[in-house]
Order: sequence, then structure tokens, then C-alpha cells
Amino acid sequence: MTNKVLLNNVDHSDLRVIARRAAEFGDSVNQVLVFPTEFDDIQREYPIFFRRDPSGALQSIALLGLDRDENLFLDEHGWQGRYVPAVLQRGPFLIGLQERAAEGDTKQEPMIHIDLDDPRVSKSEGLPLFLPHGGNAPYLNHMAGVLRAIYAGIEATAPMFAAFEEAGLIEPVSVEIEIDDARKYVLSDFLTIGRAALAALDGERLERLNRSGFLGVAFMVASSMGNVNRLIELKNRKQRADQGVPAGTA
Repeated sequence: MTNKVLLNNVDHSDLRVIARRAAEFGDSVNQVLVFPTEFDDIQREYPIFFRRDPSGALQSIALLGLDRDENLFLDEHGWQGRYVPAVLQRGPFLIGLQERAAEGDTKQEPMIHIDLDDPRVSKSEGLPLFLPHGGNAPYLNHMAGVLRAIYAGIEATAPMFAAFEEAGLIEPVSVEIEIDDARKYVLSDFLTIGRAALAALDGERLERLNRSGFLGVAFMVASSMGNVNRLIELKNRKQRADQGVPAGTA
């Protein structure tokens, strides 16, 4: 059940939000939707892959784990990465379109909404949303920035994929990860930016991709593949911990 309402400092002056990351709040996922507006941060921590949704549209995901409901960046102490993807950062907040009168016409503007039934919403625990005299608290200002990044990222996604497809950069990828003799993972349903195709772009396509603003983004996606090694390292560390092997033991 959800109870999504337009956030305001009159009805919700005493609301707080629990900002810690935990499995109980839905953070234990092995992949999460990400957007071009956050690729600069994402590519430093997580591998970025593409996939098609049920309608066939392309979308970007960050891979966080190898098993179902496994987030290798989440433990009992919280999130162990430097950047939390925006979809998980947003918590109980979301963008809703609200009709506003403007110049004799009505326009739909994106406004911050909150799900009052979300378990992170509280009146006694967590970070305040508003200052005592009604202004936005720092946490709410931060969340407004997160939501803007998501909103702008949604708008940029289709043009980004159109530019990548026009340049012939998107290709299937199969990643084989061997943890030990008994455990092997094959990631075969993903797409990525082809490194060879990126390196072989001719001047005209390179210029068009650069002019569209997505050339740097393509390089971010390609370079993020190095983070698969980080996932393997975290998986091995988790497996040793599950087996009771002391940290630092070879």
C-alpha cells in the first residue's frame, strides 16, 4: 500500500525520514536502474549495463550483486560505497506532476511528493524535512537535488540510447565470473558499449556523438566494466565471511 501526497511544510512540518540504508527498506537488490545524469558517480563504483524492459525500451542498470536480492555494497553497517544510486537514495520521495496556472493556461510542473506509508517516514526518528520556522532542512534540499537528477535523467535516457544506436555502439555482452570451482556466474542478458566500436568511430559520427553530449557518457559506460573485478572481490570477501574465515586470510 502507498499513500503518496504532495509534500508541504504545513501538513508535514513534523515529518522525519530515516536515511540509513538497510535491507528492510528495500536496499537489498542486485541491480538498480540508473540514469545518464549520475553516470559520472556510478562508473567509479559499479559496472553499468544496458537491458531492455518488457516493452523493448533500453534502460541502464548498475550491477550491485550476483545472486538474487544480493547487494554486495550493503552490510549491517549500511552502504559501503561512496555513492548510492539515485533510485535508492530517494527513499520515500518521488516526483509528481502538479497542475499550475501560468499565463492564463495550466501547466504540469514536477513537485516533490512523499509516500506517508513508507516505513522510513517517522515523526520521532530520522532527519527533519523542514526547519522550525518552515524552510527546507538540508536533507530535503539534498533530496530535491536527487529527484532533479532522476527527472532530468529520465528525459535524457531516450536521446542517449538513440545517439548510441545511431553510432553503432550498443552490443550484447556475456560476462563469465568464476568465484571458485563450484560457483560460476554467466551474465548473458545484458548489453554494453562496444570498446572496439567506440575506438573505430569515424570523424563524422564522433563529432555527432560529441555534439549530442553523449560521447563522454559512452566512455563512462565502457570504463565502468572494470568494476566487475570489484564485485568479484566483494563476493569473495562475503563468501569467506559466511564460511567464518577471518578477514585478511588468503
